[in-house]
Order: sequence, then structure tokens, then C-alpha cells
Amino acid sequence: IFILAIFVAVQSAKWIVRTIYPIHYIEIINKYAEEYNLDPFLVLAIIKNESKFNPEAISRKEARGLMQIAPITGEWASEKLSIDGYSHEMLYIPELNIRIGCWYLDVLNNQFNNNLELVIAAYNAGNGNVSRWLNNPEYSSDGQNLDYIPFGETRIYLQRVLIDYERYKRIYE
Repeated sequence: IFILAIFVAVQSAKWIVRTIYPIHYIEIINKYAEEYNLDPFLVLAIIKNESKFNPEAISRKEARGLMQIAPITGEWASEKLSIDGYSHEMLYIPELNIRIGCWYLDVLNNQFNNNLELVIAAYNAGNGNVSRWLNNPEYSSDGQNLDYIPFGETRIYLQRVLIDYERYKRIYE
């Protein structure tokens, strides 16, 4: 009975952890993570923090869908990816939203030399802000890494995504 109790406790703990760290939309995530050479666990961590897996999510700044794509980013991506008949309402479609989000992460990886912290910060604060911070000795001593992020929201976002990314890897790898 003791062994059975331990087994049930372990299974319950796994269920609880997997409920806190779900893997919804994994087929779509895997498809575009592979296309853009991204870790699907990073994409999951970003979606968890951006929308909590709600495809209908919309932010105060009008970012939409699972990966919270801003309308301006959606327009830019639709041109680069040749998405016919693009409209902002299409950002609520999980497949398109994840495709654009993964494409944008790839753009940021290229811009910031695959520096994970800079990519995540730029996903939240915008690549222009991160570039400006890197060029400001107040925020970056070497121009390659950030010593300080002036946006509190972005500091917290970066910490949360990194923690969730590590937890996703530990739970599902």
C-alpha cells in the first residue's frame, strides 16, 4: 500500500506540473520551431507568458493571439512571408500566429546573434529599444549584453520566460 501511495503521489505531482506547464498547439509549434531552428520549449514559454495559451488574447497595445503579435509586426511578416489577404483579425488564428511569432523570433535571433536574453527582451520591448540599450553604456558595458533593462515589465518578462523555458525542458525532455 505504501508503494501504491507513492506511485499515486508521483503521478498526481506530474499531472499538476503538466497542468501548470501545458503543451497546447504542440504540432504547430514543432512545425514552425523546426522551420526557424527554434527550441519548441522556448516557444511554449513565450506563449505561456504572452497569452496563457488563449488564442483570443489581446493586449492593451492591440497585440493579438497566442504569441501576442502586434499589428505592425503582423503586417511586416505578412509581406515577408507572402500571406495573401492579410488582416489583423488573422492574428487570432493559432497556426498563423505561431508561424509569425516563430518567424519574428528568427529575425531577432539573427539580429542579436542568437543571444537568448536579448531575443527575449526584444520580443517584449521591441528590437529598437534593445538596440538602443546595447548602445548606451548606462545599460550595457560591452555593447553585446545588457547589464540593466530600464523597462521593469521587460525585466520581469525576461525572468519569467527564462524560468518557464527551463521548466518546460526539465518536465518534457
